[in-house]
Amino acid sequence: MSTIVVLFNLKEGVNPRDYENWAKTVDIPTVNALPSVSRFSVNRARNLLMSDATPPYQYVETIAVEDEEAFFESLGTKKMQAVAAEFGAFAETPIFTMMDDII
Repeated sequence: MSTIVVLFNLKEGVNPRDYENWAKTVDIPTVNALPSVSRFSVNRARNLLMSDATPPYQYVETIAVEDEEAFFESLGTKKMQAVAAEFGAFAETPIFTMMDDII
């Protein structure tokens, strides 16, 4: 199993409520429905532990991928392409990091 971690801020002018509503009603159910994904979550950064500094990213997505090949195949479907385009309208230069489980 591997994990994809996505760090991002919203584009200027994007209302966080609009993004979060879309995430709850479109993004999360769509990605969680993929057979290759065991869990997809979206988290809003609240604060940095033991610091008054602002977190560098507003949101973090975590995708637990059971089958990488199947997952990347699914990204080519029309449905996932549409979801990706919608995500791109909200997110400013997201950083996608592939993580390997070590435990």
